[in-house]
Parts: sequence; C-alpha cells; structure tokens
Amino acid sequence: MNSKDLMKFITDVPDFPEPGIVFKDITPLLADPAAFELSIELLAQRLIDSRAEEILAIESRGFIFGAAVANRLSLPLHLVRKQGKLPRATIGIEYALEYGTDRVELHHDTLVSGRRYAIVDDLIATGGTAAATAALVRKQKADLSCCAFVIELAFLKGRERLDGCRVESLVEYL
Repeated sequence: MNSKDLMKFITDVPDFPEPGIVFKDITPLLADPAAFELSIELLAQRLIDSRAEEILAIESRGFIFGAAVANRLSLPLHLVRKQGKLPRATIGIEYALEYGTDRVELHHDTLVSGRRYAIVDDLIATGGTAAATAALVRKQKADLSCCAFVIELAFLKGRERLDGCRVESLVEYL
C-alpha cells in the first residue's frame, strides 16, 4: 500500500456541512489499522527530512495525526487550539474567514525562537488555519520546517497561503 491507496479510505460526503460542500471523511481511514499506520509512517518519513524539532497539531483532527507522528518521531507535541480552549496564558493570531474572523492560540511558552516546528493537520483546503498557525510561528521568531497534511484540496490553492513553507500531503485532490 502507498499514499495513493489511502484515497480509497477517504469518503466523500456531499452537501456537508452545507449545500455545495463535499466533505472528505477520514473516519474510514482511522478505522482501518493498516491505512492509519501507513498514513502515520508516510507523514513521519516526510517530516524527518524537514529536521523539525517539535510538532504543532491543529485542532481537532490534526491532533490525531500530530500525536501519532510526534510519538513516532519522539518529538514534543503542542496543540494549536481555537480561542479560549487552552487552560494557561496564550499567544494567538486572528485570521480572516469567508465571513468574519477566527483565532488560533498556543500556550505562551510553546514557541522558542530559533527552534524548528512542523505543522500537522488532516487536511488543507483554503489554508486559512494553517497560514495563521505559520504566521504565529514566524511572529515568535521560530522556524517553520514543514506543513504536513494527509489530504490536500489542491484546487483551493491553500498551500499558496503558507509563504513558501515546504508543504507535504499524502493524498491530493486536483
């Protein structure tokens, strides 16, 4: 099995969460131990070359993949959360949505200037949340070594919002 084989474990759900959207459901991938193991192995392989020192996993499905990859690579894991979800003092950044704004946050002592961080999430679409996370890393003068995703909706051009960050994706929809 290779990364292209993972596509058969991703189910299209039309009109979810609203009409016109085709949701990419990863629950079949998570339910298949061999497919999930392969996704973690492939993400880990791609992150090794990036020389990441720590992993930032984006809420919420990114936590699943980020935790497994961090464990596989014996790297620290940090959670990127929506506003108000972390229990200690935070740093954050607001970003524009199609209608309004949102905010991602990290604990204030997470990012260290000069350290290399990799962002892990299940999917990149328009790239807003990943771009905000990347901007937060750079704002704290830390280095962004890679942005890794299981799924990339390439037709939405989200990688273009990541300011030259190396982008790795296992399954790409053109």
